[in-house]
Amino acid sequence: MKGHIRKRGERSWSIVVDLGRGPDGKRKQKWHTVHGTKKDAERELARILHELDSGVYIEPSKMSVGEYLEHWLDAYAKTSVSPKTYERYAGIVRKNVVPQLGHIQLTKLQPMQVQKFYSWSLQHGRLRGSGGLSEQSVVHIHRVLRKAFRQAVKWQLLGRNPIEAVSPPRVSHQEMRVLNPAEIEKLLVVLDDHPMRVPVIVALATGLRRGELLALRWSDVDISHRKLTVTRSLEQTKDGVTVKEPKTPHSRRTISLPEWVITPLKMHHVDQERRELVSTHALNEGDFVFPNEDGEMWSPDRFTSLYRSAVRGSDFQDLRFHDLRHTHATVMLLANVHPKVVSGRLGHSTVAITLNTYSHVLPSMDEEAAGRLDAALPNLDKGGGESIPEPSERGFTKKTA
Repeated sequence: MKGHIRKRGERSWSIVVDLGRGPDGKRKQKWHTVHGTKKDAERELARILHELDSGVYIEPSKMSVGEYLEHWLDAYAKTSVSPKTYERYAGIVRKNVVPQLGHIQLTKLQPMQVQKFYSWSLQHGRLRGSGGLSEQSVVHIHRVLRKAFRQAVKWQLLGRNPIEAVSPPRVSHQEMRVLNPAEIEKLLVVLDDHPMRVPVIVALATGLRRGELLALRWSDVDISHRKLTVTRSLEQTKDGVTVKEPKTPHSRRTISLPEWVITPLKMHHVDQERRELVSTHALNEGDFVFPNEDGEMWSPDRFTSLYRSAVRGSDFQDLRFHDLRHTHATVMLLANVHPKVVSGRLGHSTVAITLNTYSHVLPSMDEEAAGRLDAALPNLDKGGGESIPEPSERGFTKKTA
């Protein structure tokens, strides 16, 4: 393959690629426009020639980034992810990306343009009021774009994914709040006689996600064998609340219950039966364990509002409901429960996710492991009773040049 560069304007160049002659004997050429220096044009020519030689070259398309992303949402995302995730993707695409990058021709989108978009978003990207988006929000944008343009490569609309060459911002670690045993007891005192008390107890005992907890039916709870099965979750979108399959195949799981959750669950069942007897029908296995005041499934947002009102004004008003899940995991790890077991109870797809999320617990676990090695191998030589000086006392001589 051959090609050459022609100057068009002060910082504009035409790349002409010679594709030889077609079946009709006519000469075939492809034209590309590059804005920048001659070096930029030379690099683009080299890239195009390499793609032609490798068989991955894709002809320029007039489709814009905005047009492609709308097509991706409709043809791919809508049928490949949950309604809630689709709603989030669509919001990111239409509110954040398209206003800034949507006008650019798809095949001409450059990594530098995306990088500048990230920088602009951190300073000015807030949709309401002034200011920028958080680092985490820009990382979400990056993940959506990377996924969307990866699909464009599969559809052979692009020869390469430009997002792979873009660096998302580094997200500062946000400390989760984890309750110790004394704080757990204090929290339950705060919630005494409140409808939120038993849901909080079950969340602490199982580490269930909010949607999993609210989707529980009495048929999922085996009080006599102290087990609970997660088979579904609630999801809230603009269209309402729906029941869906668990987040991942690993999220479908059976969890053993500690003894201290059994009595509150039994009492909750009895109270619910009394309420049902006063109403129109008796409690059955298909009823929700934690229904709203009408006996139907909670809206997750309304459930969270009730929880916040329950802890408002206490020492736990900044405690998120999701922090109960973190507390459950941390307490188990500190109690030397194997991370594989903890991962299974949480419904994580891999143990690595559990260890990465709760890495703050690992140092104390490592110290405990060293102590256990001492206990397991007590007869190994530990120095024969000799007094061995610390390294700083040994009087090492420094080498001189």
